[in-house]
Amino acid sequence: MTTLNETPNALRLQIAIFGRRNAGKSSLINALTNQAVALVSDEPGTTTDPVMKAMELLPLGPVNLIDTAGLDDEGPLGELRVERSYQMLNRTDLAILVVDGTIGVTDFETQLLRKIQARKIPVAGVITKTDMAGYNRAQCQKWQKELGMELIEVSARNGAGINELKKALSRQAVNLEPELFLVGDLIHPGDFVVLVIPIDKAAPKGRLILPQQQVIRDVLERDAIAVMTKEYELKATLERLGKKPALVITDSQVFLKVTADTPQEIPLTSFSILFARFKGDLPELVRGVKVVESLRPGDKVLIAEGCTHHRQCDDIGTVKIPRWLRQKVGGELSFEWASGFSLPQDLSKYRLVIHCGGCMLNRREMRYRVASAKEQGIPIVNYGVFIAYVQGIFPRALEPFPELKPLLNEEFEITGRTF
Repeated sequence: MTTLNETPNALRLQIAIFGRRNAGKSSLINALTNQAVALVSDEPGTTTDPVMKAMELLPLGPVNLIDTAGLDDEGPLGELRVERSYQMLNRTDLAILVVDGTIGVTDFETQLLRKIQARKIPVAGVITKTDMAGYNRAQCQKWQKELGMELIEVSARNGAGINELKKALSRQAVNLEPELFLVGDLIHPGDFVVLVIPIDKAAPKGRLILPQQQVIRDVLERDAIAVMTKEYELKATLERLGKKPALVITDSQVFLKVTADTPQEIPLTSFSILFARFKGDLPELVRGVKVVESLRPGDKVLIAEGCTHHRQCDDIGTVKIPRWLRQKVGGELSFEWASGFSLPQDLSKYRLVIHCGGCMLNRREMRYRVASAKEQGIPIVNYGVFIAYVQGIFPRALEPFPELKPLLNEEFEITGRTF
């Protein structure tokens, strides 16, 4: 269970370890964490699925370390393991390329490095098993030249080189994207921000859901004031504030009620739209909603979520969104669902992909999903943008984002409002 005192996995630096079977990847992650996180054996192929460990790794801070199966695995089952390991590249912020010190650099390591670099992922290289008799230290410089990168010599058994590897990871982290804000760039110190948070069956007892937690944290870091209320208390809350809030942020499922009770001069958006901007590609997700008007009965629609959760009787992904789409189309559609890391690679059979806000996915994974749909020519939209569109409050929900003004004026026939 995530609490306000923990850094969510999706906001942690995702560091994944890649290499051949039995190269010492699991021993390396155990040495980095100083814990028995991964199962270690001399038998090749011990790691069959990605193993993740959230921790504080100084001087980097909160990270999520990912141990992967060997990318040289064989056979039908081995191919599935390799596929799962390569899928981890979609969420990797920083990669560790492992070279088995008893084997050295081969075409395998060279091609693997190219695949990592092709995705523009910063990478640190290590040579493992440097304490074993089969390791020839004189080869290190030659291997570095072949790969065109620094290789840190490490021994998971005695800890040699582990601190040097941490320093190398810190140097590579400089190449990561600059920090982005959920809401901090839309407000100023001292501003009031009203968060409308429905408390219903989907709200876990004793805690707020992750998007709400993260927005609250971002508001506070901006030295602004977060005011929380339920949808039926919003009108009275606004009247009692004594000062116009800089922004009202609502759960998308109560968009209509909140829009009706929020004066026109107060900017309004949703948690999901903020996450579309923070995690993905908001302009592309806005473009994607246009296809809703051309959907016809029988079209296939994929509804994707980045997490798995217990479905409620009026679940947003399996009940509400399909119902709204049927009403819009005037007939039955063919729906399929994906959750967790199971987004299909081939999206060609779908007319539209509707994705959740992605609070459980890191930015790289969410952008990969949006880019995959775009490359295949399949429109993609997220929950918040879609709900605002079908409920007729699309322009207002996007008004807080001036960067969208040219897109809205160019691609949408929106009358009665100036952007």
